Amino acid sequence: MQFHHHGYVSGDPRVQPAAGVGINRPAELPDEVDVLIVGTGPAGMLAAAQLSQFPNVTTRIVERRPGRLAIGQADGIQARSVETFQAFGFAERIIAEAYAITEMAFWKPDVNDPSRIVRTARAQDDPAGISEFPHLIVNQARVLDYFAEFMANSPTRMAPDYGYEFRGLEVGEGEYPVTVTLGHTSGPKEGRERIIKAKYVVGADGARSKVRESIGCTLAGDQANHAWGVMDALAVTDFPDIRTKCAIQSGSGGSILLIPREGGHLFRMYVDLGEVDPNDKGAVRNTTIEEIIQKANEILHPYTLDVRNVAWHSVYEVGHRLTDRFDDVLPEDRGTRTPRVFITGDACHTHSAKAGQGMNVSMQDGFNIAWKLGHVLEGRSPESLLATYSAERQVVAKNLIDFDKEWSTLMAKKPEEFENPSDLEDFYVRTAEFPAGFMTEYAPSMLVATAEHQDLAAGFPVGKRFKSAPVVRVGDTNPLHLGHHATADGRWRIYVFADPALPGTGSATDKFAEWIANSPASPLAATPSDADLDAWFDVKVIYQHPHAALDINAVPAVFKPQVGPFKLTDYEKVYATDPAADIFHLRSLDRGGVVVVVRPDQYVANVLPLTATAELGEFFAPLLTALHAAPLTEVVGGPTAHSSLVSSEA
Repeated sequence: MQFHHHGYVSGDPRVQPAAGVGINRPAELPDEVDVLIVGTGPAGMLAAAQLSQFPNVTTRIVERRPGRLAIGQADGIQARSVETFQAFGFAERIIAEAYAITEMAFWKPDVNDPSRIVRTARAQDDPAGISEFPHLIVNQARVLDYFAEFMANSPTRMAPDYGYEFRGLEVGEGEYPVTVTLGHTSGPKEGRERIIKAKYVVGADGARSKVRESIGCTLAGDQANHAWGVMDALAVTDFPDIRTKCAIQSGSGGSILLIPREGGHLFRMYVDLGEVDPNDKGAVRNTTIEEIIQKANEILHPYTLDVRNVAWHSVYEVGHRLTDRFDDVLPEDRGTRTPRVFITGDACHTHSAKAGQGMNVSMQDGFNIAWKLGHVLEGRSPESLLATYSAERQVVAKNLIDFDKEWSTLMAKKPEEFENPSDLEDFYVRTAEFPAGFMTEYAPSMLVATAEHQDLAAGFPVGKRFKSAPVVRVGDTNPLHLGHHATADGRWRIYVFADPALPGTGSATDKFAEWIANSPASPLAATPSDADLDAWFDVKVIYQHPHAALDINAVPAVFKPQVGPFKLTDYEKVYATDPAADIFHLRSLDRGGVVVVVRPDQYVANVLPLTATAELGEFFAPLLTALHAAPLTEVVGGPTAHSSLVSSEA
């Protein structure tokens, strides 16, 4: 964490100085906003937290509840989400309070006595080391609290506006083309309506989304006609794996997915209630908590479950539904106008809860759209950037639903219906990378280059998330993870993995540094003249030498930018290899040097040789100024024919 560059800080360094719209921020919801986010669920809160880092963007997030969420239904936090929390500065704290999943136990009927269950297998949760971060279980409400804290400490001093219900919107013309009707749900104005004008609206208002309805989108899919009772409970039991994640299949035909919760005592059970008659008309939802507990005891035989307290419970039927678009642009209008209204999370994709994907995928929806809105509204990028949101995230949601259909079907099978007794655990191990959140791979577009030079950095696949690795920071000799210093500040990352030569010797790395610092075709040329050199682009260098062999004074100045009002030198962008874990070896990086470009949402956008400066300039040209933007028709179909005019005009 860096601070003091604006002067001595004696308080909590996580509290950033107020700036822009955060100075004298009005407590009352204003009549006009740049972005109005509807719903304080995971997608909405992450989007708001990201936008809170753009001081000149007026973002407000409204919620129909009168206050914070007390008990959340979602609790599974995949490793990809923990990586994201690291960017928002609270990974360590949430790990400390969460339950960490290290393995999963599988229970099946005893072959000698099918009325009894026995443990038949254990599977490691992350045997391949997909991430350095753990798979966690923690209450959704706590995740939202951390994002709320981040927002409150941001330059914009953002906070949710509680007690507002979304009632409808219309998209017109003008500077604030979206007219939103809200209703007060609490307080002295309860029942009254309020009109807000917005440049953009993000609907994060759940599976029954009114924002989705207002733009003519519908969820389409199927119902599995299978019901599950779910409860968060405190109990006394002789079941030995009550503190281990379990998939339990009984001889009686029922199944349980057991997930221990944070705090050492609470656990969640998804209890199989069996097939549901298509003509049930929702009657299964009237299943009582007593019936759920009784069914759980039947499945757990010979073990018993004495439930002492139930914090929350529900009954749901598995359904898989997806919208055909994630914004307000109809298919026939695609390419003729840019979207103004977006939907995220459960508003555009619903599925079972048993793969622990709902909150996780929803947060990545919010991350994806938020930085793009920030860049457009601050004038960094053309509006055409916004069309990539629906194109990128709908594919991810479709893949998720396909995966969840297979997983939830397997969970609902009776033991005798499996061709191979180990099919369930085999599927869990084989597909571990998907539910962990690491199979997302964005296709080539204006934001993602083709993988022409992928062989130079095989460990950083273009379109997939940047997988961190150990390095040593030269200035203070500290070992750390390279990716952990990519904060959610809206900046692009340009990682320069140096050639074998030492700095200051006229090497390929030195020549690249000269180009990116001084060429009018460099993306850095677009940075406002009154901003720090690294305000829009965080350029880091990683040398192949041990840190003791490097002369920090010989390192090119672009890797040591002067920042803040006192123009202090930033020494935290120069790295060496870790002798115990060489990043060049770990990520299969070409020893001749390679440049890896990473988006603000942590996905690899391009891989290039050090000499491909023209290609780097061409990649960023349509992203930095509306003057050089690619035509709308080129945005989502594939790589654009980039202009080479990045220039001093940007």
